[in-house]
Amino acid sequence: MFEVFIYETNQLLEQLEQIIIKSENSNFYSSNDIDEVFRIMHTIKGSSAMMEYSSISALSHSVEDLFCFIREANPSLVNFSQLTDLVLKSADFIKAEIGKIQDGGKTDTDSNFLIDEINAFLENLKKNSSCVLSNSAGPRVNFYGTEKGNLEEVNAKKTYKAVLCFEDDCKMENIRAIAVIQNIKDYAAEIFYSPSNINDDNESAEIIRIDGFKIYFKTDCNIDTVRDILSQTIFLKSLSLDELDSDDEIAEIKNCGCINSKPSINKNIQLKSKSINQKMISVNISKLDSLMDLVGELVISESMLTNNLNLQGRQLDYFNKAARQHRKIINTLQDIVMSIRMVSLSATFQKMNRIVRDAGKALNKNIRLVTVGEDTEVDKNIVEHISDPLMHIIRNAADHGIETVQERVHKNKEETGTITLEAKKSGGDVLIIVRDDGRGLDKNKILQKAKKNGLLKKPESSLTDREIYSFIYLPGFSTCEKVSEFSGRGVGMDVVIKNIGKIGGSVNVDSVAGEGTVVTIKIPLTLAIMNGMIVKVGSSTYTIPIVNIVESFIRREEDIITDPDGNELILIRGECYPVLRLYKHFGVETKKQSVSEGIIMMVENEDKRMCILVDELIGEQQVVVKALPYYIKNFKYAKGIEGCTLLSDGSISLILDVSELLNSYNGREMTACQA
Repeated sequence: MFEVFIYETNQLLEQLEQIIIKSENSNFYSSNDIDEVFRIMHTIKGSSAMMEYSSISALSHSVEDLFCFIREANPSLVNFSQLTDLVLKSADFIKAEIGKIQDGGKTDTDSNFLIDEINAFLENLKKNSSCVLSNSAGPRVNFYGTEKGNLEEVNAKKTYKAVLCFEDDCKMENIRAIAVIQNIKDYAAEIFYSPSNINDDNESAEIIRIDGFKIYFKTDCNIDTVRDILSQTIFLKSLSLDELDSDDEIAEIKNCGCINSKPSINKNIQLKSKSINQKMISVNISKLDSLMDLVGELVISESMLTNNLNLQGRQLDYFNKAARQHRKIINTLQDIVMSIRMVSLSATFQKMNRIVRDAGKALNKNIRLVTVGEDTEVDKNIVEHISDPLMHIIRNAADHGIETVQERVHKNKEETGTITLEAKKSGGDVLIIVRDDGRGLDKNKILQKAKKNGLLKKPESSLTDREIYSFIYLPGFSTCEKVSEFSGRGVGMDVVIKNIGKIGGSVNVDSVAGEGTVVTIKIPLTLAIMNGMIVKVGSSTYTIPIVNIVESFIRREEDIITDPDGNELILIRGECYPVLRLYKHFGVETKKQSVSEGIIMMVENEDKRMCILVDELIGEQQVVVKALPYYIKNFKYAKGIEGCTLLSDGSISLILDVSELLNSYNGREMTACQA
């Protein structure tokens, strides 16, 4: 029960935030949105009451009352901004309480201060509304009233019999029955239900599954109101509700001793596995890491077996057939294991809506967030490491980048600034791009602050724009003159580099004054299985990802062109491409230093291409990517290395990072030029 409560409540709170922020942005709450918020708060109220978390239950109950009035009365004057603030503050409170519960603490925080705010808002809404519900029936009847304000209090107690049947695959019917009892106990004077042992015996779930959950109770609500109350039950398949003329049926069942009149909650309930039969389970990520390592070792051992030199040249038809089947099974296994670890970025991206919304209100700016490619899937570990960096980058864009309304109007820009959050795959990498249409970075101001702090390690004239912009990610660096809630202390942006660096990623900044800034986070593969082309340079072997290879060919030495800066280029079908001699780049000794003696491989990443000179091609092979240790990545000759892998003969091969080679070759961007 505890795990289900935590999971479902967190999911509902995420949905709630998305609905509220979307509705506020459109300055309109549709009837569907109002109904959905009402349903979410009703569910949280019922489940938290069932678990006896009174502070959460009371707060969600008050929000539920508020949206019930909006739903039923349809008031014409609603301060949507204030309403959104109240709901988000309530969601934050519940999140904090859930966090305490998960950490083993108690939900002892008083929620009355928020409840008072909500009640005051509701009272003000009723006064200013042209359609006010009648108070004669009391708050509990009005809350679930179906006659929109025309309900009349019924003094005589009525007896009802209800039979609830749950959806076939909802599971834990007995636990859901407890929630039903908790929901109706505020409206009924007496409650009797069957089966009577829903709290202590999980076998009662099977009885409810077959015969339904029977409830007898007395209340002064009319039958339509009662039906509306019970219809709010989640996973409800069918509801049978009858008003009884007498108490004879209740008395007869009570005499048989097969009905319970005192529902109770035992927080130490132990659920038997046979009654749960869950379709989803939570697994510790470390176990998935171990599983992935084992699959990687399995791929390597399979390659070592099938490429064994002792088998070369022999007629082994049966062995080859078995090896192909074995490889097929391993490929399927590794695809499944990798897919288990992959999660969508949508949840992380949606959380940024709240950051932008709060920043806009605090800074008095009009800002909207546009998300692109949020369905892109990445490794679970990556998601956990990029949430904080994205938050800092977006807050920085909102504070430093986006101008005030007056500034934007003066610059002939749209009053509302835009922050675009985009994710896309590039070869074996994932790129997360944060783009704003604000004022851009002040290069001269950043450079002067860097000089003042003694951060320049080489002549100012030799610094590229990207190197200057990168100073903003150093600890304690800030050009902001005034410390605010969002910036000015020089902390936060260095967190971006640290967290992204932990997963072997990199961050680049580009900006145009007056037009905006683009921050690109590149996340390389930390542990994956991919297809690569094995090449040899001298005594060293390297792996080039197949996704980056365009073609390979042989050329003569005289086909190489040298430009005035000493850069080598080669003409291919009317276009010039930069040439990288791999033995020079990595300082490897080789006898094949002439272009005519080796093989040229054209590689690409996004819209950039270059040609790499290698000694020979060994062949294509599926390899397991292992991340390089941090201290090796900082080594001079490690630039352009993405990771390493173990080959079938037991030797080590370094995996080339084509993107980094393209961007860093000769210290400048490499793009094809017209001949």
